Amino acid sequence: MKKTNNKEILSNPIDKNIKEIKNHRKTAVYLQIAAKSHLEAAMYHQKGHHEKAAQSTIVAIANFNLASKTQRKDLNLHSTDG
Repeated sequence: MKKTNNKEILSNPIDKNIKEIKNHRKTAVYLQIAAKSHLEAAMYHQKGHHEKAAQSTIVAIANFNLASKTQRKDLNLHSTDG
C-alpha cells in the first residue's frame, strides 16, 4: 500500500478487490439501516408518535450520509483503475 498526495493507492489487485468488496457491503448495510429507519418513521407518524418519527428520520439520514461517504471511497478506488 502506498500513499501519494494523501490518496491511498493499493498496489496489489487482490488488496484493492477486498477493499472494494468491503466498501460495497458497508454501503449496503448503511442503506438497509436507512431504509428501515424511514419505514419506522412512517409507522410512527401513522401512530401519531411524531417525536419518535423525527428520531428515526435522523437515524435514516445519518446512515444515508455514511453510505454516500462509503460510495465516494469506492468511486475513488475505481478511479485509480488503470
